[in-house]
Amino acid sequence: MKSSASPRIALSVRAKILILFLALSLVALSLTGYFAFSAITNVGSYAQGSSEALGKGVVNDSSIALLSLGEAYLVRISADQANFTDALFKDTDAEMEILDAQTAELQRNSPVVPSTPVYPATAPPSNPKAGAVLFFAPGATATPGSDEARTLAGLADELKAIYTSDGDLTSVYVATDSGMMLFYPGEGNFPAGYDPRVRQWFVEAEAEKDIIWSDVPYVDADNHGLVMTCSEAVPSPDYGTWVIATDVSTTTINENFIGKSLGENAYAVLINKDGDVISRPGQSVGNLTWNEPFNKENAFSGNASDLRAVATNMTAGMTGIGTVLFNGTEMYVAYAPVRSLNWSLAISLPVSQITQPVDAFTGRIVDATQDTGTHITAQTDWLEEVFALLFVAILLFVLLVSVELSRVITRPVQRLKEGAAALGGGNLNFRVEIRSGDEFEDLARSFNSMAEALRENIENLRRTTAEKERYSKELEIARSIQTSFLPEKMPEIPGFDISAMMIPAMEVGGDFYDIIPAGDGKWAFVIADVSGKGVSAALFMAMSRTLLRAGLEGTTDLLKSLGTANRMITQNAPSSMFVTVFTALLDPAHLTITCINAGHNPPLIIRGESGEILFLREGGVAMGVLPTMENAPEHVSLLPGDLVILYTDGVTEAFDAGYAAFGEDRLVRIVQECRNLPAGSVRERIISGIRAFTGPVPPSDDITLLVIRVL
Repeated sequence: MKSSASPRIALSVRAKILILFLALSLVALSLTGYFAFSAITNVGSYAQGSSEALGKGVVNDSSIALLSLGEAYLVRISADQANFTDALFKDTDAEMEILDAQTAELQRNSPVVPSTPVYPATAPPSNPKAGAVLFFAPGATATPGSDEARTLAGLADELKAIYTSDGDLTSVYVATDSGMMLFYPGEGNFPAGYDPRVRQWFVEAEAEKDIIWSDVPYVDADNHGLVMTCSEAVPSPDYGTWVIATDVSTTTINENFIGKSLGENAYAVLINKDGDVISRPGQSVGNLTWNEPFNKENAFSGNASDLRAVATNMTAGMTGIGTVLFNGTEMYVAYAPVRSLNWSLAISLPVSQITQPVDAFTGRIVDATQDTGTHITAQTDWLEEVFALLFVAILLFVLLVSVELSRVITRPVQRLKEGAAALGGGNLNFRVEIRSGDEFEDLARSFNSMAEALRENIENLRRTTAEKERYSKELEIARSIQTSFLPEKMPEIPGFDISAMMIPAMEVGGDFYDIIPAGDGKWAFVIADVSGKGVSAALFMAMSRTLLRAGLEGTTDLLKSLGTANRMITQNAPSSMFVTVFTALLDPAHLTITCINAGHNPPLIIRGESGEILFLREGGVAMGVLPTMENAPEHVSLLPGDLVILYTDGVTEAFDAGYAAFGEDRLVRIVQECRNLPAGSVRERIISGIRAFTGPVPPSDDITLLVIRVL
């Protein structure tokens, strides 16, 4: 049966492209020509009539806009400078918080010897930055060499670190209510009769119990000119109250804080909540001495209502701009609050500096408007002539381009089609050759690059798969070797029940434990944690474990053995690697342990009968940090029923999904609940507690436990 449908006309891609281009070009050119001639005629007459009116409108609008932009710019600059100043003062507050914590920590511990030298005030260093100075005020109750004096001197490193990290500080110091003051940089030019305990920064800090800043600048006793002081009290149960403080000169505030990035005609002022001037250009001490009050300036002291209105807004914590008449010159005053201190920053600039560019810009706009009108008329006439010629030329050009373009486009498409078929058939070596110099050539290069990349990726995938399998096997072997370093079974020590476990966070870990016969029936228990993770930590662990076992086996002199091992670890340790070690020498006959802690977590002891909790927090620096060890041994007597828990930081620093740490409190609570169980059961309870706490979160560090029960 024959089809009754009309025969379909088949056209090649080249013919379709040619017809499409010709149709679109003719329609576009016809419409464009009609509307262009009409539009050119209308634009010429309209542009000439409206040019002058437009110029006048632009002048008015531009003048208003430039003035508004100038005012907004000043407000933004004042706000930016206020925020910058606020951030710098907050940085000082943060540094004081850090120094507060360090001071409180030193007060709770035994005196330490700082690396920064401490000189007496009577013989300061020739270079003040070479060390700190310890000053004793008249009537001081503390004496050189006392525990408080040595504890205070231990802060020299912290004072130097704070001063060095913040280039805006004049000095950092700590004063005590016993009459001492530790000062960095180490300048010894304290005036006769100077007593920090009666200074305002000391008295107010002791009363407030919080970080405070001076309300107004005062003359520094150490010849630094006018300064502002930030101070905070640090109470101590043993030494009374210490006050930490730091000075910032008003010159630094003016040049580096409020005056930063300002032009030479700008004038910056910083005032407090009462309107007192804290810093301004030209502020100086004059002939005043340290024990004479500085004559403060106040923004409300004048009779000018415009200046008082600005000062009222500033002390109210507002952001804005106003104009004031100052020495016969009209000035813009932009202001913004320094919120953390309840201060305010103002930047003043002559109004003429804003209006002068506006006047110049107005003249240029008027001239440009007149030139534009003349130019539009000439260009309109010329454009009508040119457009008629271009219309004819473009029409002929489109005809020629359409024919050639249809031919050029279809040839590369055919070649790309052949390449796609070859690639789909699995021939990854096939390449498309196109030299058209356009996107088709780029497409051909991309096609060839894709084929080459596909071939290389298949080969790389094959090699990567084999390499990954080899690496996994090597890690499994490394883990087996590392596990063999740990004791295969616990030694049988009469009267004691012992259990231990090490769970690496990765394929290999940096924790280890060991139980070493030390001679005379004694045993050395070792638990350690190498810095870092992975293969490097495992290798460093193997070296450290070997050196410790070699030093401790057959000897009871812990300090000597650990010192020898530390020296060898230090000599052979890679840069920045160290190991924390806790060693306990158990004497089963006398139920005692002798401990040395080299930077490790404090072990936990729970007394059998009373349930008393005891952390062995006496300790020193980790091994591999310093070439010598000065750790003092700690002796502890054991009682029947006592439970000793040795652990690494992977226990207390196991984190849950909310980044909360397992912590010592949870460890103590679990051990108390199962303190009467065998050592192996206690160990399993702790591991189960950690896994229940962390949930699905993978361990962030190796977990190692060593449990000793006195039977």
